[in-house]
Amino acid sequence: MKIAIVGYGKMGKIIDEISQSRGHEVVARLKETPNAENLNNADVAIEFSNPEVAFENIKTCLENKIPVICGTTGWLDKKPEIEKLALENNTPFLYGSNFSLGVNLFFALNENLAKLMSNTNEYSVQLEEIHHIHKKDAPSGTAISIAEGIIENSKYEAWKLDETKDKELGIFAIREDEVPGTHSVFYRSEVDEIEIKHTAFNRNGFALGAVIAAEWIVDKKGIFSMKDVLGL
Repeated sequence: MKIAIVGYGKMGKIIDEISQSRGHEVVARLKETPNAENLNNADVAIEFSNPEVAFENIKTCLENKIPVICGTTGWLDKKPEIEKLALENNTPFLYGSNFSLGVNLFFALNENLAKLMSNTNEYSVQLEEIHHIHKKDAPSGTAISIAEGIIENSKYEAWKLDETKDKELGIFAIREDEVPGTHSVFYRSEVDEIEIKHTAFNRNGFALGAVIAAEWIVDKKGIFSMKDVLGL
């Protein structure tokens, strides 16, 4: 494939290395806003930029009928507009709050645990996420996905930062050193605690998952997630 990397920071550079190691050609390495010329007729764009520019980056790619794999978080209030545009342009779009295989298995485990715990009133649940100090959004997109998985399968109706209150699910967002990403879910009662946890050791798992998603999405039409890619 011919891949355009939109947002050429630390993640972009790892995606570049993995793409080439898997036999793909990287035809664009963009720190600037994409356009019809600098996208260089790519077969797919992998977008890892920042919340302020993600919407315009994705919009431009879709308008040029280039499929988009997006891993940027913090812009999701505009996601319905992007999905509408993708369908209008008959061009596939895949958003992932986290492309790691382990995290997506964790998502499935989290949903199953929430179902199991939904019939007991003895436990309250809270989330904790730890990321490097450079991360701009809080809570993380991954933590929001975890929270949504719990809300869909429990009494909770919404999430918010910090303490859980009534039917609000608490998320604690911690920024620390160069931590790639650690996510924990705690079910606590007066007598015990159940915890599930995912710890990323580096960014390579996120980058590999994004490239695998890019390989998968070519020639498809519609709106997708990593559940589709992994058959979860």
